Amino acid sequence: MSLDDAVARSAERIVASGRRPRIAVLLGSGWQPFVDRVRSPSRLPYAQLPAFPVLGVAGHAGELILGQVGAHDVVVLAGRKHTYESGDASVMKGVIATLTACGVTTLVQTNAAGSLDAAVRPGELMLISDHLNIVQRSPLIGETGNQRFVDLRDAYDPALRIQARATAERAGVTLHEGVYAWILGPQFETPAEIRMLQRLGAQAVGMSTVPETILARRHGLRVLALSMITNMGCGLEDEALSHSHTLAVAQAAQASAVPLLEAIVGELEG
Repeated sequence: MSLDDAVARSAERIVASGRRPRIAVLLGSGWQPFVDRVRSPSRLPYAQLPAFPVLGVAGHAGELILGQVGAHDVVVLAGRKHTYESGDASVMKGVIATLTACGVTTLVQTNAAGSLDAAVRPGELMLISDHLNIVQRSPLIGETGNQRFVDLRDAYDPALRIQARATAERAGVTLHEGVYAWILGPQFETPAEIRMLQRLGAQAVGMSTVPETILARRHGLRVLALSMITNMGCGLEDEALSHSHTLAVAQAAQASAVPLLEAIVGELEG
């Protein structure tokens, strides 16, 4: 089956639900309890959507949820496939294309990330203002035509970031803002790599989000992205890093992170 056919069939399954969401929320590690905030949910496993990948990382359910958050119809993606699983940066290409075909105009992304800034602590949240594609891979490789030359000047929509900051302020939740560096993984960074990323101007580092942002911008979607800080970068403090550690810290942070995400999504305008 061609990608175009897979996207068309996936979009048809979603539209058959009777909902036409304009906001999609992509949940990364630690953000899964957000699905319980969706009202009147209906669920579709990724396995039933031919344009969607098979997931292989703990904490990513592989399920699409349609419902309401605030006054909005939304589609929630419970999990993503990472480039480090296969080396292919375009593994979420069919997903983003399907969202576009369903009428989605805004993509809200979440992830778990390590902090490179002593002022941004584990358990806190960071709004992504820009990114560093350290991997220097693109999900658009293989495309033809001028649409592949995507302008990423405002990859993370300034107006949406203003709205998110205002929502966090009203909720009394600290929301840092900074540059996110994408590294391939799945291994964590070395202390030398952390020092390099700090010198390049990054405040957080992680293994996702950037390919989806590039794909979203290629399709004209507005992007808002939040990082849940789960650890300090390697060498900045005396702690051993592991995926289980990431999930444990994320679980502790969910009490403030998930309600804030619900409020941000529910109050988005435009």
